[in-house]
Amino acid sequence: MQHVKDGDLLTVEYVGTIATGEIFENTDESGPLEFQVGQGMVLPAFEQALLGLAEGETTTVTIATADAYGEKLSELIHTIDRQVLGAKGEPTPGMIFGMTIDHHGEKQQVPALVTAIVGDQVTVDFNHPLAGQTLTYTITVKNIAQKPDDDKVPQAAGCTGCAQH
Repeated sequence: MQHVKDGDLLTVEYVGTIATGEIFENTDESGPLEFQVGQGMVLPAFEQALLGLAEGETTTVTIATADAYGEKLSELIHTIDRQVLGAKGEPTPGMIFGMTIDHHGEKQQVPALVTAIVGDQVTVDFNHPLAGQTLTYTITVKNIAQKPDDDKVPQAAGCTGCAQH
């Protein structure tokens, strides 16, 4: 029987929840996740929980905030003038839009969550949506394959695919 090891190409199904029990991600909706172990495509703690498992096995792992997307940082919450948003439409709380920021001299496109609007001032949060959360995943290994050809390695998607915060 084959067990998950570094370099394997895995297909997994999972449900991700936060401490309240709210589901934030579910492969029933998005389809199975494929990734290569050891390539940084998913959170390291997610990957570690799978090592040694066999096809068909299920595990549950709880990932502390520090090992997931970190604490919510107040310095990533900003109040900007509404006109900075330009033609992005009328902002509403809960709206997510892309903003271009200067990070260490390079322009980067980042998601921003509108958290409040007061007059012409819009408060936006640049933290990862799961920052400050303890995450619990129930994961089932559906398939284990040997290391694929380099040109066929899939790219992980979704929040679990955010290996860095």
